[in-house]
Amino acid sequence: MTLDRPEMARHLTLVRQPRKLPSVLSQEDVLRLLEGASGLKYRAALGTAYGAGLRVSEVANLKISDIDSKRMLIRVEEGKGKKDRNAMLSPRLLQLLRDWWWVGRPATWLFPGRDPLLPVTARQLYRAVREAAEAAEIATRVTPHTLRHSFATHLLEQGVDIRVIQVLLGHAKLDSTARYAHVASKVLREVTSPLDRLTPIDPGRVEPPK
Repeated sequence: MTLDRPEMARHLTLVRQPRKLPSVLSQEDVLRLLEGASGLKYRAALGTAYGAGLRVSEVANLKISDIDSKRMLIRVEEGKGKKDRNAMLSPRLLQLLRDWWWVGRPATWLFPGRDPLLPVTARQLYRAVREAAEAAEIATRVTPHTLRHSFATHLLEQGVDIRVIQVLLGHAKLDSTARYAHVASKVLREVTSPLDRLTPIDPGRVEPPK
């Protein structure tokens, strides 16, 4: 913003921001985190963040009508960029959501807040993740977005095409999804180094250094 003074743009300096790798939990830690959640509502909410790869705002604003058990899809309305998309609904996540529905009987919002007429807030979900991580004795810093990162990374380690993961996450650019390849440990382990493909050298033919 130059306030109608375009000549000021000549004095502006662009500073590159460091792009850190996303924090990812192991599948064992994810299970411990979900088991450490305080109550079925938060276990279902955190399970949705991980099981469908949703952003915290997308989880908070889910309605009961967004769950399509026939097509096994979750409708995400006005996600990032105000775009609608479909997310995956796994059988285990569907059962977890049904367990929560039978106990909580939410009316409109899938995860209502303290006021049943309003959805749970992102702040409440952040607190729920922090408390679950403490209960599970997970030392690393965990946020709801960590579960989304873990979802993408674990799919990549399972061999799911990165373009499919891009669609599931709702990324506009493949570059945003490709960074998970940097933290997918199984994928990295399965790559053969070019050093290992070299033809073995006969030690007797190696000339000593002069």
